[in-house]
Amino acid sequence: MSGPPLDVAAARAIVLGACRPLPAEPVAIADALGRTLATDVVAAADVPGTDTSAMDGIAALPCPAGTRLSVIGEARAGHPALRPPSGGEAIRISTGAVVPDGPFGVLQQELVEGDADEVVATEEIPEGRNVRRAGEDLRAGEVVLEAGRVLDPAGLGVAVAAGLAQVSCSRRPRVAIVATGDELKAPGEALAPGELHDSNLATLSALAVADGCELTGAAKAGDSLEATVDALAGALAGADLVACSGGVSVGPHDHVKPALAELGAEELFWKVALKPGKPTWFGTRGETLVFGLPGNPVSAMVTWILFVRPAVDAVLGRVPGPAATALLAEPLTRNPARDECVRVRIEAGRATATGPQGSHVLSSMALADALAVVPRGEGELPAGAEVELVAIGR
Repeated sequence: MSGPPLDVAAARAIVLGACRPLPAEPVAIADALGRTLATDVVAAADVPGTDTSAMDGIAALPCPAGTRLSVIGEARAGHPALRPPSGGEAIRISTGAVVPDGPFGVLQQELVEGDADEVVATEEIPEGRNVRRAGEDLRAGEVVLEAGRVLDPAGLGVAVAAGLAQVSCSRRPRVAIVATGDELKAPGEALAPGELHDSNLATLSALAVADGCELTGAAKAGDSLEATVDALAGALAGADLVACSGGVSVGPHDHVKPALAELGAEELFWKVALKPGKPTWFGTRGETLVFGLPGNPVSAMVTWILFVRPAVDAVLGRVPGPAATALLAEPLTRNPARDECVRVRIEAGRATATGPQGSHVLSSMALADALAVVPRGEGELPAGAEVELVAIGR
């Protein structure tokens, strides 16, 4: 596909237009951390199911300070009192224990004086004091977690409290990563002049896992059409999404586009008005989403964050979070033709560039909290200007 580079929003719209929701599957609570809810979670019953005590102390009918009360029993969590106290009586009660039906209150233990058989309430006990009402946390039939939520520890707790042993989650997208280049060597391997350790395979694989994908393959391809076709054919087998870094431009050793064409992938766009990340390719083969990302390490990460991550969220049915902004702590030069993603740290709502912004400088990405989107244009954005932020991590 020829023509001028697409702007970022138009490119992302094409990506999202190609996304189809993945099917749901039941997932045990113990395995559901980080998974995305495919359906709402509805409370099966009120939580708590009865009125319960918020304190260790005594439960009694309303009475003024100084009232002397006979102790007739005890209520512990899971063990209600044998009978409710009448006027002039009390029961000892533990946090979480059932409060008897009626206009009872609970006085905390440190405000109770007396012995095992008789106590004095040193403060008034009004109805409802230190009582957690039935349904105060969750109401039967209430939607307590909405579809599209990524389950965190609190969400898992709510699902259990709602009565579930398993939840319906979107199947994780199966993702395969390919890194191209004869110069790329495995981590720790000795390097000859001109060779590099393959950081893209590591960073893109890690991004896939962090974004909630199932990594099905991570392969390297040499700089030949045959090697690229072989690697991409293996990646496409059974994957919902394939991301390939490098080899996507127009040089004599850039074989990704012809390899994908040979494998039956349809190109939907190539080139985005973005710095870094202009030579980004996107297409589909059947239901499989295919991304050709630039080979420079920062460009590969930035284009994953801007295009691949939204695709992952879309097929999982995740609800997008609110947009974030910050004020620039320093002026930033604008690119006349391309939006630029600048690596920044955020302190007290102000964004500061992390250092050199070359697309090969991965160290400044490691120091960054977010990408600040500097719109194309002439001149510079002044210090104090508001910029859109894109989170680097989840």
